[in-house]
Amino acid sequence: MKLAKRIGRIQPSATLAMTAKAAELRSQGKDVLNMSVGEPDFNTPANIINAAIQAMHNGHTRYTPGGGTRELKEAIQTKLSRDNDLNYNLNEIIVSSGGKHSLYNACQALFEANDEVIIFTPYWVSFPDFVSITGATPVFVNTDPLNQYQPIFNDLESKITSNTKGIIINSPSNPTGGVWSDEAIKRTIDIARSKSLWVFSDECYEQLTYDQPFQSIFSLCSDYDKILTFQSCSKTYAMTGWRIGYTCGNSDVIQAMSKLQGQSTSCPNSIAQFAACEALLGDQSSVATMKEAFQKRRDIIVSRLNAIDGVTCDVPRGAFYVFPNFKEVINRNLNGNNIKSALDLCIMLLERKSVVSVSGENFGAEDNIRFSYATSEAIINEAIDRLQALISEI
Repeated sequence: MKLAKRIGRIQPSATLAMTAKAAELRSQGKDVLNMSVGEPDFNTPANIINAAIQAMHNGHTRYTPGGGTRELKEAIQTKLSRDNDLNYNLNEIIVSSGGKHSLYNACQALFEANDEVIIFTPYWVSFPDFVSITGATPVFVNTDPLNQYQPIFNDLESKITSNTKGIIINSPSNPTGGVWSDEAIKRTIDIARSKSLWVFSDECYEQLTYDQPFQSIFSLCSDYDKILTFQSCSKTYAMTGWRIGYTCGNSDVIQAMSKLQGQSTSCPNSIAQFAACEALLGDQSSVATMKEAFQKRRDIIVSRLNAIDGVTCDVPRGAFYVFPNFKEVINRNLNGNNIKSALDLCIMLLERKSVVSVSGENFGAEDNIRFSYATSEAIINEAIDRLQALISEI
């Protein structure tokens, strides 16, 4: 069967093989610890669940406007003003089926063959595919792992060509947890402005910063109108399965995204939209509770990792991931098995110690492994115990 060429430009999911292996081990009765999960381990707060139930009882189970209900767009306006010092008109906001859907739609609306789009390494695994499927080319720029993975600006400037159309920024970052400084943001926007580039600001972890308040990119550079802001309910309110994300920015781009979305998904889930209104406007105490728990877990896992011989882990300032470096462990030998990469170590950690992780190769960083601390302190400690035992055997 001959498939469309665009399908060949998409890479398989980075975690499918590990997930399949983990399932196989569980079927054998193994106690598998999942440190790869990219979502909060908390349940959606009760007030949000109750809002969804009430919406169903009130008959809000039909199609909505393709770009989201007016009620939810107004709630987004309130949230952005309250939390991010951002002000957008209703025609500058679109609601989509999750942050991933938002980013995909924006790439489809703006990029095409012969365009180039700057992506900073390490990157979220979906960014290159969002770009590639449009026919455009992802161009990777190096970052400084000792400075929250901020851009190496000489590399950034050298990678921009006459074909460059956009830049994707993800701060706080998946997979690193890095949070860029205001100075790094402003310098990046100055470079984008000088070349009239679109800037995507993926802010889905914006409520999960631990050492300094989050500053939305557009609030720092509001005089540049080619910035698109992407946020979602998924990570902030433990609503990953509800699939509500939103984009704010240039009204022409928002209209183009709405046109595309109207022919692909018709509209976001009606019930989830009513729940999202409650999430954004209702009691926010659960956000602070989850953030406090994540920060405590971050401190535990960073301390434990840095105590392991051959492992280094900087302190991430946001999200719920650590991205330790295993360069000193790679190329060691375990019972005749040479560890040639972080992926080899991930597989060995799963097969020998039943701990699921994600190799940094999937994010453009060959010597690193991503661990999520969106799980209990007991699981974190047990997983690091197993990792330490494995490395002591090498």
